[in-house]
Amino acid sequence: MVLNNIEKLIEKYNNAETTLKEEAQLKAYFLSDDVAPHLEHYKPMFQYFSNSKKEQYTKDVPLKSIKTKLYQWISVAAVTVLMLGLIVPKVLGPSEQDLRDQEMALATYNQTMEAFNLISLGMNKGKTQLTNLALVSENINEGVEQASRLEEFNVITNRILKNK
Repeated sequence: MVLNNIEKLIEKYNNAETTLKEEAQLKAYFLSDDVAPHLEHYKPMFQYFSNSKKEQYTKDVPLKSIKTKLYQWISVAAVTVLMLGLIVPKVLGPSEQDLRDQEMALATYNQTMEAFNLISLGMNKGKTQLTNLALVSENINEGVEQASRLEEFNVITNRILKNK
């Protein structure tokens, strides 16, 4: 009966369904001397688990290294340089040359915008002139059509007058 129970526990163990108590039973069984011959191949595994629990790491673990301190100082220096790069220009303010350059850039921008406005006005005038020209063209076409009707009227009138 015990052997049947151990086989069921091994099956549960292989499916990762055992509890801690059941694993302790398996461990006790395989560490004993009376293991069934067909289960002998599990014995080294459980012996390894019990031996590995007894192992300890005896070397000293260094808590702080020199490299970590060096990296800390490098990061502090980088933050300091970054902050100086952001704060110093604001504290000292822009130089006279920078102010002149900004004023010149603003004046150039304004002149360019004025030129674009003049071009825009000219284009709008040209557009209205083209619109007027299109109206004149339509009126001329309409006049030509009416003139052709007048000529037909003259031809018909001449026929009537000659026949009488």
